[in-house]
Amino acid sequence: MILIADSGSTKTHWRLADNDKQQDFFTAGINPFYQTEAEIAESIGRELVPQLNERAAAIDHIHFYGAGCHFPEKKEMVKLSLAKHFAHADIEICNDLLAACRALFANREGIGCILGTGSNSCYYDGNEIKDNVSPLGFIIGDEGSGAVLGKIFVGNILKNQLPASLKQDFLDEYNLTTETILNGVYKKPFPNRFLASFVPFIQKNIDRKELHEMVRSSFDDFFRRNVMQYEQAKHIEIGFVGSIGAIFEETLRESAFHFGLKISKITASPMEGLTEFHKL
Repeated sequence: MILIADSGSTKTHWRLADNDKQQDFFTAGINPFYQTEAEIAESIGRELVPQLNERAAAIDHIHFYGAGCHFPEKKEMVKLSLAKHFAHADIEICNDLLAACRALFANREGIGCILGTGSNSCYYDGNEIKDNVSPLGFIIGDEGSGAVLGKIFVGNILKNQLPASLKQDFLDEYNLTTETILNGVYKKPFPNRFLASFVPFIQKNIDRKELHEMVRSSFDDFFRRNVMQYEQAKHIEIGFVGSIGAIFEETLRESAFHFGLKISKITASPMEGLTEFHKL
């Protein structure tokens, strides 16, 4: 029995697979850049293990794909956290970018991209990631991501760069004030999740010219500052995994066309592709 995990900063999608039988579970996101080993282990024990109950002992392979799992020491943190609960399982820790590539392309080459709470991209040769422009996080990078869209949007709201009626609708819907927004960004944990939580409001109002232009501009930044750095970009498949790409697919394709790029696939989650990949 295998357990596959797709973990972003906001949530983790777990799939238990045994031959043709599958069952999905969801827990909070796991990111070793924002959490300690003890916090990750505690989260797994509190949220996942009770859902698995007696099936946990039957798991012999775990394939964990996670945001923040790009460095050996971060991978080891997650591996040790899982090993505390699944002592007899063979555990593979990979980054979320490899998850996207395996889900999108399997064993073909392509430019794999993530647009979720954060963003990322790479050149994948059909076996491994060969080139990666560092995403740099939502403060100085992560163009096109939910956190960055939320950051730009709320900045425009508070600096009165959007219509007053839109500002009031937003503050009322989320029950926010300037003070609570600043607390969410600067004082509370996971400001990236907080900012990305405003995406549904942006989506609901995407027909407004100001918001469409804001999203389009951020996607343009993503292509310009990331994808266009790969010399293969105009000649091979480009695919996207993540909720933001799926939600704003039409605008994302507009932006890609502007740069002479063709997107082959956009999917909200890599899980179906990963399930097929690990059956190979």
